[in-house]
Amino acid sequence: MTAFKKALLFIHRWLGFISGLVVFIVSITGCIFCFQDEIQDAIHDYRTVAVSDAPFVKPSALKSAALKYLPKGTYAGIIYNGPERAALVGVIDKAGYHNLYTNPYTGKILGDDILQKNFFVIVEHIHLYLLLPANIGSVVVGTAVIIFVVLMITGIILWWPKRKTDRKRSFTIKWNGRWRRINYDLHNVLGFYATGIAIILAVTGLCISFEWVREGIYKAANLGKTIAYERKVFKSDSTLKAIKQKVPAIDIAYQTMVEKSPQAKMLIFYGGNTAGEALNGIAYKKVLHYDSRDTYQFDQYTGKTLQYLPNSKKSRGLKLEDMNYDIHVGQIAGLPGKILAFVVSLICASLPVTGFIIWLGKRKKKPKAKKVREIAHKKSHRHLVGE
Repeated sequence: MTAFKKALLFIHRWLGFISGLVVFIVSITGCIFCFQDEIQDAIHDYRTVAVSDAPFVKPSALKSAALKYLPKGTYAGIIYNGPERAALVGVIDKAGYHNLYTNPYTGKILGDDILQKNFFVIVEHIHLYLLLPANIGSVVVGTAVIIFVVLMITGIILWWPKRKTDRKRSFTIKWNGRWRRINYDLHNVLGFYATGIAIILAVTGLCISFEWVREGIYKAANLGKTIAYERKVFKSDSTLKAIKQKVPAIDIAYQTMVEKSPQAKMLIFYGGNTAGEALNGIAYKKVLHYDSRDTYQFDQYTGKTLQYLPNSKKSRGLKLEDMNYDIHVGQIAGLPGKILAFVVSLICASLPVTGFIIWLGKRKKKPKAKKVREIAHKKSHRHLVGE
């Protein structure tokens, strides 16, 4: 082995020790979270509703019903999830953040999901922050993911076969070999096949952990430019707060979104809960898909449109930013994409384990080799002295 590869192996090994446990936890929780929507739909029947020809209940009515159900709570937001799924109304109280599943045709509350007690939300927080405070956990996870990317690259360099005759053998697992050989192949071969997708998952994860990564990709896709209008945050006119309107501002905003984004299947409303803050709206093309979106900002007091930014007029950088979550969980490619993300995450979780086993095996071999040398030395010594 060349001096360069020895140095690379040293780096690869010790970076693996530093990041291995975090990479294992993040990868396993990623696997579990991957199909959380499908699993929760199967477990909780209140997440879906029977399709009706009746129009959806307006957001102001959903908000009123939610606050009547939790009178000591504070309203947080509303999600319309299309004709076949329950609408969500977010309410915060002492118990935590409630997702109230509501029939969008009648306003009847079907289920109360407290996020702090939801298994998949807990898994998500482990995945993102290791249950540490968000500002600390995101740095720990993000740093481990950066190290993991370096490990994947150094691993490919170390493993890549020099001779063409060795490549066919190197790309397959020798299942009939000894268990140590199988473990070695699982680490190297599976690591090779997973590298491309794993790096994509890692980079999209870093966009969640670090704003500088997200902003860097945004600017790179826009050739170094930041589109000021896309980043502008509008304010509501507080002087209009006392004006009484016949139609609530959120209902005006809802009607605007329905008219301007008729193709949208999922509508989200959030913000507008503090003085001067704009009411934000997002219209998604598909339910539970977050890539193609039209974004809105409204005056929270009048419902006046302050900004309308359709997906078709967004820059390449903002479109890529909007796709980040769907790419990260694989659903950008539908069910096959989620299965691929699941399998790759599982492989990523296995790499620290198989790598540690390889290291342990090499450590156990060293004393044996030393013992053999000592025996050979004793025999040579005896021969020299004529014993």
